[in-house]
Amino acid sequence: MKKLSLIILVLISIVACRKKEHDKIDGPSLQDLNGQFTIINTLQASQDSVDFSVGETVFFTASLSKNTAWKLRISGLSSGAEKIITGLSSSLDASSSLWNGSTSNLPLFRAEQCKVELTFAGEPDTLVVYVKVLQPKTNSGFIVADFENGFNSGWGSFTQSGANMDFQIKTDTSAAEGNDYLNMAGTVNWDWLIGLVNFKASAYGASTLPLPSNPNAVYFNVMIYGEPGLINSIVLFQFQEDDNGDGLFTSTSEDMYSIEIPVNWVGWKLVSVKYSDLLCLVNGATSTPAGNGTHDSDKIQQINMLHLANPSSGFAKAKIDYVIFTENGPLIP
Repeated sequence: MKKLSLIILVLISIVACRKKEHDKIDGPSLQDLNGQFTIINTLQASQDSVDFSVGETVFFTASLSKNTAWKLRISGLSSGAEKIITGLSSSLDASSSLWNGSTSNLPLFRAEQCKVELTFAGEPDTLVVYVKVLQPKTNSGFIVADFENGFNSGWGSFTQSGANMDFQIKTDTSAAEGNDYLNMAGTVNWDWLIGLVNFKASAYGASTLPLPSNPNAVYFNVMIYGEPGLINSIVLFQFQEDDNGDGLFTSTSEDMYSIEIPVNWVGWKLVSVKYSDLLCLVNGATSTPAGNGTHDSDKIQQINMLHLANPSSGFAKAKIDYVIFTENGPLIP
């Protein structure tokens, strides 16, 4: 009798498990696969204006008849900046569509009107709202140069006397951040150097740049514009360290680390590098540092920015903007 009762219990358990497995549905529901797509509640913004500089955010809401792949595209009508948010759901809310002023595609947003478009995979509908950015997001870090106040009198510079030279700060809507950038252009057929800028620590009122001592926590960031049809520019950054603290850089006994950037793209691009990953370069080749051989990010006495091009390659042009050090990670624009 006990054996019979045990067998009955086992059979009941098997049937129950099979029923649970039968009731369980893997994958999308039939409604998501075959149901008609309709918009239940149209796109709305949580507020019509936002000041990102004080930490405000904005999010967007909408509801749909079924789970759908959607894309939210926020575009600055003055800057051309873009923020892209995507999802797969039947609704948008603060958890899926929050915007803190960050940018997916450069340039950065500025104080401007923004168009917000919501589109759906495989559907023709486009929903639109507008949000005004009162002030853009503020990024944490030490700004070496954003060129918004012109050329710092404490910097140094040199421009070759070639043809079609244009090595100056310009103001127009094509800037990566704000309204100003450094334009670098010219034809130099006898030398790689087109022009340079020396960003001296003394220009910021100190003997070295105000950076943390841990080189693994320090990131160097710069936005560089590649000119359409011209891929011959090279931007070289050199970081001179005052290892002995005498207020000077001595090339024979102190470290200089570099990053050489071939500008082989079109449009604005953010380049970020951890300071401890920088190499010692001599004429583009890796070399042995002349100083103590350690990356002392708190001892940077000067940064040299050189615009280079092969002298046989003809006219070269590039732009730079928003040179900034960040801590514990690269810049999130």
